Amino acid sequence: MVNIKSEIEHLWRESEPLTATAILMMVAFVFSIAGIFLDDRMITGVPAWLKPSKFAISTAIYSATLACLFRYLTVWPRFVRAMGWVVSIVLVAEVAIIDAQAARGTTSHFNVSTPLDSALFGIMGTSIVVLWLASIGVLVALFRQKFRDTDWGWSLRLGMLITVLGSAVGGTMTRMMPEQRETIRVTHKITRVGAHTIGAPDGGPGLPGLGWSTEHGDMRVAHFFGLHGVQIVPLLSLLWGRRRVFGVAASYLGLIAILTWQGLRGQPLIRPDGLTLAALAIWLTASGIALVRIAPHAEVARSY
Repeated sequence: MVNIKSEIEHLWRESEPLTATAILMMVAFVFSIAGIFLDDRMITGVPAWLKPSKFAISTAIYSATLACLFRYLTVWPRFVRAMGWVVSIVLVAEVAIIDAQAARGTTSHFNVSTPLDSALFGIMGTSIVVLWLASIGVLVALFRQKFRDTDWGWSLRLGMLITVLGSAVGGTMTRMMPEQRETIRVTHKITRVGAHTIGAPDGGPGLPGLGWSTEHGDMRVAHFFGLHGVQIVPLLSLLWGRRRVFGVAASYLGLIAILTWQGLRGQPLIRPDGLTLAALAIWLTASGIALVRIAPHAEVARSY
């Protein structure tokens, strides 16, 4: 049975700021969940505190994952420790802004309707870039690190690489939408720059609990799966065999590419067209063949 106290103490030794951030975000998650039931306000068609709760739990998981990952890093100790502090500060600042905007009853992302909203969104944008660069720093350290178990080392490297790439997908959401350009042309005013949804304004029908659009493309889908590569790739490698790590990572990256392509075409996740279904069929077939063919080679490698 897992000893939670012992695990927290171990994570604290690896990275105090990341562990503290994970604990703080779990507390924030509990308060945000309470807010969903106690605050009946709606923002873009969903409960005001739904988004803060999602970001809190996601941040808690990511912070704890990085703290776990740090136990494998012995290279550049000062640099790695600094990256832990940078990631922690940025994540706490981002969630704090999201919570503050929810408390004000307005959106946090893409909101430029007032000078204050513009400033907060600008801070978030800068923070995300800093977070992405810090994640690249951790990735570089992973590639410099030597692992006794090389397959496990590659699962951590490739998982982090996919997380970095998945983070970059978020950049597609910050571009100005055609309808926003038209609003500027007609009214010479703008309240939002960018959107999660492709083909319609944010706030339409979405999947319960997630909010992903059920009628139009939504870039949050690919972004979500990409961000969690650092957890999913090592987990799948453990389940299917560590020697399959390259096949697992390639397959997962292929899925993210298809989801990105689907979203950019304005197509909802739950209503794929023929092209998307064909791409998924090719991806599934190629992944199955690759994973099956890797197994005999893995047995041969073990025999030497």
